[in-house]
Amino acid sequence: MCEEIDTLPLNELSEVLAQAKDPKLIKNFLDSLLTKSEVAAISSRWALVRLLSMGVSQRTIARELGLSLCKITRGSKELKKVDSPFAKMIGIYKKSRASSSF
Repeated sequence: MCEEIDTLPLNELSEVLAQAKDPKLIKNFLDSLLTKSEVAAISSRWALVRLLSMGVSQRTIARELGLSLCKITRGSKELKKVDSPFAKMIGIYKKSRASSSF
């Protein structure tokens, strides 16, 4: 029997993170909340999405990050979706990098 997941805590967490506006606090919080393997998994997924958005080939990403082509293909598909949350977050990332390089 499949149980439904209560998404209220995730919604609350998303709101709190959006309000925090302190990258160091958020990183320390995530380090405290997640296991080392969860941090590694999230970090590699972010890296693969970032590299895909830069036009790096899937095979190069697989080699550099040690990820399966299946995970990379999933990230690629997510980036290409209409109104992709991945693409929106990459846009925010690129905008923040552009404005901080002065």
